[in-house]
Amino acid sequence: MNPEYLSTAALVPASAPPNLSRTRKEAETPYAAASLHSKASSISSKYSLAPDPYSWGSNLSPYVTEPDDSLHNPTVKGGRIVDDDADLSLSSRGVANVGCLSILCLGILALFIGYPVVNYRAQSITRLSAFDALGVNGSGQVPVMPGNRGLIDVDTPASAMTKQSRKDQSEWRLVFSDEFNTDGRTFYPGDDPYWEAVDLHYWATNNMEWYDPAAVTTAGGHLVITLSQQETHDLDYQGGLISSWNKFCFTGGYIEAAIQLPGANNIAGLWPAVWTMGNLGRAGYGASLEGMWPYSYDACDVGTAPNQTIGGKPEAALTSGLEDAGFELSYLPGQRLSRCTCPGESHPGPMRSDGSFVGRSAPEIDVFEGQITGEPLSGQVSQSGQWAPFNEGYVWDNSSDNLFIQDPSISVQNTYLGGVTQQATSIVTNTDQDCYQLEAGCFSVYGFEYKPGYDGAYITWVSSDKIAWSMNAGAVGADSATEISARQVPQEPMYIMANLGMSTNFGVVDLEHLQFPAVMLIDYIRVYQDPNNINIGCDPPDFPTQTYINT
Repeated sequence: MNPEYLSTAALVPASAPPNLSRTRKEAETPYAAASLHSKASSISSKYSLAPDPYSWGSNLSPYVTEPDDSLHNPTVKGGRIVDDDADLSLSSRGVANVGCLSILCLGILALFIGYPVVNYRAQSITRLSAFDALGVNGSGQVPVMPGNRGLIDVDTPASAMTKQSRKDQSEWRLVFSDEFNTDGRTFYPGDDPYWEAVDLHYWATNNMEWYDPAAVTTAGGHLVITLSQQETHDLDYQGGLISSWNKFCFTGGYIEAAIQLPGANNIAGLWPAVWTMGNLGRAGYGASLEGMWPYSYDACDVGTAPNQTIGGKPEAALTSGLEDAGFELSYLPGQRLSRCTCPGESHPGPMRSDGSFVGRSAPEIDVFEGQITGEPLSGQVSQSGQWAPFNEGYVWDNSSDNLFIQDPSISVQNTYLGGVTQQATSIVTNTDQDCYQLEAGCFSVYGFEYKPGYDGAYITWVSSDKIAWSMNAGAVGADSATEISARQVPQEPMYIMANLGMSTNFGVVDLEHLQFPAVMLIDYIRVYQDPNNINIGCDPPDFPTQTYINT
């Protein structure tokens, strides 16, 4: 028999019975069983420990630091072991960890609590303190411009920081200025903290152009408003109108602007203007002006009624108007926010102690409107206030008590007194004929100073940096024929506009001889106020506007 085929059983003596308790692994090992038992006994004796830990040969005292256990590092103070937390010493790593967690927590709080609060607060800031401290506009926006430009332009010369009142020569303080020295500014919505160029057709005056923000910029240290023969929104011309509506407003004071008028001094048709309006009405947005412009009225009588009549009375309101209007004096729908407003009706306030509202509106005072008239043709400016309700026949009290013209040789009363939508107190003054785009190109200063209200209230207009004319509040006092009360020199917060357009409503447009593009340049716009009567902001507490506008 081949030995390779012998079984293991054949190698075991016949007298030795098989050990059935041996494992298969033991059966297969090449070592003797005795050797295995000896090795197991040696290992067991090596790791066999007595029940008492103190017999193990290690120092188990809790006061001893174990070299192989970095977690057990007892702190002993006064013979006693204290918790590690009781040790107030801090490691740099611990400080860094706590610091990072603190910064992270603060960042989360700022994002989800701080930012909403600040954002809400920024939208509501419109008072003088906010203007002075932050340079925000009437909408609560902070200017994103080099140097975070505030209300007073850093380029305004020191000599222009104060100015004498045209009325009493007292020293007034500059409260707003824009020198337009930074070239390339744009005035699309959101571009500028104080100005915005409109994007619309001024249909109310039948303008021939579309007002586009692209027509307004700054260059050469000037604000540039361009009227071009360029098809825009299906109209043949493109002009520009810039406004500080709901961004910067003032109540009382003196506004002036240095202007180079567009075109030539003997070609009619261009309509340049710088003007102001109450913040409750937005120029170019007809719905905001209906029943608002050009009222400046705080009485509850027939003057607030549609067409200035109640029950077909008074007769003067039906017979003293223009012939082409059927002799009706007014087509106005009535004063929307009159003193007659009932409690609970929409009204911006404020309310008097007797429960009646203060009459509110969107009045207008013009710095100037440029025109070319006369024989021979020459340049003039119409400087006016617009009013409602109206006097009989639109005739205001131009007596010597209420009207003062500085130089009658260059200033005369405007032949236009009004129409079914407005009454005008207006004087036309000859301009410096060199200060036009196509002439020598100099700049003239135009402006007006005013005191709001009734008693002692007035408006004084300036042309070529000289007083042109003045009117006292009595010029638009009560009128017995139309049964209306006195109108007030506007007490509303007034915003500023500048525009260049064309309209046959304003006068003859000589398209044959006009040269395009026509450009009006504005070197600066500045506003001054009596330091004892500073009142800037579009939402003053005595004539609030913001809540009404938002609703």
